[in-house]
Amino acid sequence: MHMNNVKWLLFVVILFGVETVSAQFPKNEINWTSDGNGYYKITGKSISKIDLATGQETSVVKQSLLDGLPSSIASFYFSNDKSKILIFTNTATVWRYKTRGDYWVADVANNKLVQLGKDKPAQSLMYAKFSPDGKSVAYVSERNIYSEDIASNKIQQLTFDGTRKLINGTFDWVYEEEFQLRDGFRWSPDSKSIAFWQIDATKIRDYYMLNTTDSIYSKVIPVEYPKAGEPPSPAKIGVVTIENAKINWVALPGDPQQHYLTRMEWVNPNTLVIQQLNRRQQVSKLFYSNAETGASNQFFTESTTSWIETKDYWNNDDPRGWEWLNNQKDFLWVSEKDGWRHIYKISSDGKKETLLTNGKYDILSIKCIDDKGGYVYFMASPDNTTQLYLFRVRLDGKSKTPEPISDLSLKGTNDYSISPNAKWAKHSFSSHKVYPLEKWEYLPDYKIKKIGSSSVEYAVNDIEYTTVTTEDGITLDAWITKPINFDSTKKYPILFFIYGEAGSSTIEDTYGAQDNQYQLYTGDLKADGYFQVSLDNRGTPSLKGAAWRKAIYKNIGRLNIRDYAMGAKKIIERPYIDKDRVAVWGWSGGGSSTINLLCQYPQLFKTGIAIAPLNNLFFYDNIYQERYMGLPQENKEDYIKGSPIYYAKNLEGNLLMVHGSGDDNVHFGNSEAMINEFIKYNKQFQFMDYPNRTHSLYEGQGTRTHLAGLFTKFLRTNCPPGAK
Repeated sequence: MHMNNVKWLLFVVILFGVETVSAQFPKNEINWTSDGNGYYKITGKSISKIDLATGQETSVVKQSLLDGLPSSIASFYFSNDKSKILIFTNTATVWRYKTRGDYWVADVANNKLVQLGKDKPAQSLMYAKFSPDGKSVAYVSERNIYSEDIASNKIQQLTFDGTRKLINGTFDWVYEEEFQLRDGFRWSPDSKSIAFWQIDATKIRDYYMLNTTDSIYSKVIPVEYPKAGEPPSPAKIGVVTIENAKINWVALPGDPQQHYLTRMEWVNPNTLVIQQLNRRQQVSKLFYSNAETGASNQFFTESTTSWIETKDYWNNDDPRGWEWLNNQKDFLWVSEKDGWRHIYKISSDGKKETLLTNGKYDILSIKCIDDKGGYVYFMASPDNTTQLYLFRVRLDGKSKTPEPISDLSLKGTNDYSISPNAKWAKHSFSSHKVYPLEKWEYLPDYKIKKIGSSSVEYAVNDIEYTTVTTEDGITLDAWITKPINFDSTKKYPILFFIYGEAGSSTIEDTYGAQDNQYQLYTGDLKADGYFQVSLDNRGTPSLKGAAWRKAIYKNIGRLNIRDYAMGAKKIIERPYIDKDRVAVWGWSGGGSSTINLLCQYPQLFKTGIAIAPLNNLFFYDNIYQERYMGLPQENKEDYIKGSPIYYAKNLEGNLLMVHGSGDDNVHFGNSEAMINEFIKYNKQFQFMDYPNRTHSLYEGQGTRTHLAGLFTKFLRTNCPPGAK
């Protein structure tokens, strides 16, 4: 259910299948050249470089060499001296991402192509990385770390105790899902050692999924899964010497079963910097740790009464790296300590803080740090939180207000990938009125050229972006689409879409966002006479300040549901809305919200479609659920009264519940428990089980077509289309 605030990732996963991002490269980013003046492109088995100034495309390696690869290139990485290329192929998915596969080294100078880890099982290598000196490659295979000498292909095993539940160099299910941590080891700057995470999930209970269709006997599929209230998997940091595989363990204070280790990087060949988060995720501590002795020195602390966001929230789902400035005398830090998500510059000893993005606005993400030029570039929207623009401020803290780089007169949602030298950008833009635009732009004087009016193609649509103020005095962003040939003297059915939790917002000013939310409907909702609406309640990650986002703390299933219901009530009161034909649907956390709305506000919502819903908050993983709800041992009643299952006895309307039995994220047991509760109270409903399908319900021939047909038939039957 972790959605991050990269908007619409939810719908990429749900509507088009699971993300298949390569092992190391951040999503939606460009593989820039090291000088920042060009980028690399993969086409099948070929790699080329595009010079942005001239547009010239050149091959970076002889095609005859790459023709020896058995399959297309998924991603690649240069050695520091650019003489060798590490190539990732034949990929396989681990939970969400294609992070297993085969690796090859292309020696460009000697025209030589060699496969790594030849004695390892096919598709078992993960997160391979060149050593800084370019002489070796380290990788994970079956939860152990190896180093392979490139010249001799001699393999040195560095850890020996890896098992399904004792994990070296990568992470268990919950660390990956909720902290976006996958790549779990780092070469030292001198190439002599590797620092790595070890996750001990041996005491974490398994959730057992059951595959009943692939053979005549069922197969049990275990997933190590710490549910809310269960202690975390203990994590520790080790430093292993390449020469002799000797491991020194870093000593950090506190019980490992009551803390998380969310970041770790090298400062220099002798020192690591580590972020430790307590189990409640309310206290963040930074340590410098001696790689040889393991001794740690705490140098910076931040605390809150709700939760602290980790780097993946403001760095495109990628928590790696450390934002050093001024030859490591300072670093950048993002915090909500003053009530807004702001960027700070922190001295390396943690004693001096400088607020860089001063003002009553939130940043969404950092796009580029131009240490040489003295600026940090970031996405924000101070005046309209449904839109996004690029701004910059000075790294010396002297900016009074953020300097807009985007054209603020062109209202909508911008996104950028900016080169390391802050001179080039790939810029995309759209709004509900403007078709998507994408172009390369040059920043010779640190001013991105504005999109000219001749580039803009305006769309004709009937989408209304508005706000709704509830009877509780809460103002919610919303969009509304009207039926074709709308007649205000008639009454129409209405279909709401909801997510409603802290992982994602649904209101953004982009082209086609509304259509993305309704692609399960096989016809045309507007042509069939439906109003379509979505709202963003408190607790969603809108850029409205920490108080807005943190209002949901210990209140999931209640505050967010009331906000949404009261906002919907204002819209339903419009004279042309048929109060007897009000439907709502959602997926994952949105499925939970759908059932909560149907059961808590049956006077408003008559029909609901809940896909993969979390029906009992005790059933979800500890990192996500405890972050937003606290520890259930301390506030059990909040968990009980936030769970849809608590309200099952109130069901009055028409409910379709859908779940995949192979859902490793929101477990199938959520729906089975809800089914039992509905039976207990003699509540009639419909249920569809998709055998062995995961949370995204994309596997298997005909699955999505069947789901769309099911969705459409249920809606049309129980919330009939058309004006009356």
